[in-house]
Amino acid sequence: MHALFEEAGKFQAGRILSEAESSAQIELDSGKRVKVKAANILLKFDKPAPAELLAQARELAATIELDLAWEFAPEDEFGFADLARDYFSQNATLIEQAAALVALHEAPHYFRRAGKGRFKKAPAEILQQALAAIKKKEQIQAQISAWAQELAEAKCPQPIRDQLYKILFKPDKNAPEYKAVVEASRATHKAPLDLLQAAGAIDSAYQFHWKRFLFENFPKGTGFPSLEAPLPPQDLPLAPVQAYSIDDSATTEIDDALSVQGLGSGTVTVGIHIAAPGLAIVPGTPLDTLGRTRLSTVYMPGYKITMLPDDVVNIYTLDQGRANPAVSLYVTVDEATLAITGTETRLERVPVEVNMRHDKLDHIVTEAWLNDPALSVDDTPQALLDRRAELSFLFRLAQQLKAQREVVRGKPETFNRPDYTFRLEGNQGEEPNGSETVHISTRKRGAPLDLIVAEAAIVANSTWGQMLADHSVPGIYRSQFSLAPGVKVRMGTKAQPHAGIGVKCYAWSTSPLRRYVDLVNQWQIIACVRHGKTAALAAPFKPKDADLFSIISSFDAAYSAYNGYQAGMERFWTLKYLEQNGINELEATVIKDNGPYGMLVRADTLPLVISVLGAQNLPRGARALVRLGDIDEITLDIHGTVVQRLDDPDDSSDDGDVSDEDEDDSVAGPIAIAVDVNESDAADAPQGKPRSGEAGDNQAP
Repeated sequence: MHALFEEAGKFQAGRILSEAESSAQIELDSGKRVKVKAANILLKFDKPAPAELLAQARELAATIELDLAWEFAPEDEFGFADLARDYFSQNATLIEQAAALVALHEAPHYFRRAGKGRFKKAPAEILQQALAAIKKKEQIQAQISAWAQELAEAKCPQPIRDQLYKILFKPDKNAPEYKAVVEASRATHKAPLDLLQAAGAIDSAYQFHWKRFLFENFPKGTGFPSLEAPLPPQDLPLAPVQAYSIDDSATTEIDDALSVQGLGSGTVTVGIHIAAPGLAIVPGTPLDTLGRTRLSTVYMPGYKITMLPDDVVNIYTLDQGRANPAVSLYVTVDEATLAITGTETRLERVPVEVNMRHDKLDHIVTEAWLNDPALSVDDTPQALLDRRAELSFLFRLAQQLKAQREVVRGKPETFNRPDYTFRLEGNQGEEPNGSETVHISTRKRGAPLDLIVAEAAIVANSTWGQMLADHSVPGIYRSQFSLAPGVKVRMGTKAQPHAGIGVKCYAWSTSPLRRYVDLVNQWQIIACVRHGKTAALAAPFKPKDADLFSIISSFDAAYSAYNGYQAGMERFWTLKYLEQNGINELEATVIKDNGPYGMLVRADTLPLVISVLGAQNLPRGARALVRLGDIDEITLDIHGTVVQRLDDPDDSSDDGDVSDEDEDDSVAGPIAIAVDVNESDAADAPQGKPRSGEAGDNQAP
C-alpha cells in the first residue's frame, strides 16, 4: 500500500511500512523513512508507483483550466476529490484526484486553503484583482527581460539611464530597472558598472562623478532657498586698526584678517579678526537650518558649493574697503622676546584695508625678503611694501610659535610635500564639464604667508577653546591624545590636548562662513564675551547638550564625504593632465607596500599616488622611473610599471622625501556599487582653500 501525503507544504508519496491510529511509517523512493500524521495522508493507493503517481498528477494538473475549475467549484468548502469529480467525471481516477490536488494547491489566487486537502474558492472580486496583479507582474518581467537584452547588446534603455545613480549607489532592489541590470550582469558576466558603461549609460566621466556626488549629498540640488540675509548689529564699535587678509585669488568667503599695532614700542598687539555671521544668524532659524544641513563649503578644482548663500557671505566676508563685523582676538606680544603676555576678545567692526592674494605674492614674500629689509623685488605692490615690517614681525612670531608647539609635540612637524594648485583654463567659477584644459602648479608647503595665517589660526582656536572651558561653556573641540601610529584626531565637546598640533585644546572657530562647527563655536564665544561668568546660562548650547553630539556626528560624515570628493576630483584632473600633456612616464618615490597590488609610489612633481609593479625589491624612499598604463576616468585608476631605478642604492642623499604623511596615502579603489549580482532571490521580494594646510591637523585652518 502507498500513500500520498503533505509535509511542510509539499506533496510526497511512498510505501506504507506500518500504520497506527494517528500516524504511519512511510518509506520514500530515496529510502528515507518518515513518520507521517494520519491527518496529513491525503490518498492511499496500490498502483501506480509513488513516483509515477506524482509525475502523472503534475503533468495532468498543468492542463487543468483554472477559470473553468473555479466555475465548477462549490461555493462552500470542498475537498480536492470533490473538484476532481466535478471537473473530470463522477468516477475521477486516482491520477485525476491527485492532479486536482496539485492544481488547487498551486493556484492560491483562485482557491484558498481551508485545511489538509480542503479548499474554498476565492470571491470573484478578489480573484480579478489577483489576476490583474499577476498580469502586471508578467508584463513587468517581460519589460525587465527586454531591458536586460538591450543592455546585453550594449544599448541602454532610457528608464535605466534616468535611474543610473540610484541603481548603482542607492538601489530599490524591487525596481524593474535594478532587476534588469542584475539580470543582464549575470547573463553577460560583466560587473554592473562595466555593463552600463559599455551600454553608453555614462556620457561623461566628469559628470558621472559630479552627479554621483550630488545624488548622495545634495539630492535636492545645490541651489539655495529664498532667505532674507540678516544684517549685523548696528551698535558695534569701530576697531582702531587697519586689517588685511591673506588668501588665494579664488577665495570669496574671507573668514580671517590680521592687524599689527605698536611696532617699535616694545609691546606689539596682533589682531586676529574673524568674520562674525554668528552676530546675526540665530540658532534654530531657517538660515541656521540651511548651514546645519550643508555643514561645510565643498571645494573642488575650478568650482565650489558654499555653505551659506552669497548674499549672506557678501555681508560678512572680510572684504577690503569697508568695516566688517568681526570677533577679534587681540594678542599682546613682547617685541623683544616674542612672548605672548596677554589676550583679549572683542566684538567690533574691523576696517579691512586690503585683501592680499598669496598666489600673486608668494614670489615676493619669501623668507629672504622678510628678513632683509634691503632686498627688493621688482613690481612689488605699494600695499605690500607698506606692510613689510608688520609681515616680517608676524613671520618671526609665527616661527617662534611653531617652534614652541614642536617642543610640546616632542618632534618637529615634517610636511615635505608641496601644495598643488589646479586651474581650469577658461573656467570663471562656473560648473566645469570635464573637458577644460587643466594646469597644475606647485607651492612650497609652509610658505611664509601660509605660516603666518596658520599660526594665527592656531593661536585663535586654542585661545578661544580654553576660554570656553574656563567659562564652563561647551564647544566643539578637536583632540589627539598621542602621535603614535593609528591615533586619529577626534571631535568632541571637551577641552582636551591636541598632540598633533601641540596645544592644550583646540576648537575650530576661525572659518564660520564655510564650516558649521566654527559657527557653533562662534555663538558660544560671543556668549562668553557678552555675558562673562554667566555665559553658561546664556550660550545657545548648554553642557551635555545632545544637539552638539548630533552636530559632531553629522559634520564628521559630511566633511569626510566632501573631502573625499575633493580628493577624487583632484585625482581626476591630475589624470586629465597626464592625458592632455601626453605624459606616459614619470619619476616617482616608493612610499609603501600595497600588498598583492604591488608597491605604492608618489609622483615627484604631481599630486598622484599609484600602484606599480616591478618595485617589490625597492626600499621605501627609492626613486624610480615609472611607465604609465591606461587611465580609467570612471574608477580614477591608473597602474604603472617600474622601468628603472633612478637613485643610487648606496647613497641615501638622492633618495626621495618620505614622511609620516605618506602612511595616509592611498590610491583610488573600485567604485562602490550597490548592485549585487549574487544576491539571493529573497532580495527581489577648487579652486579655494585646500583640504589640508593647518600644521599638524591635516585640515584647513
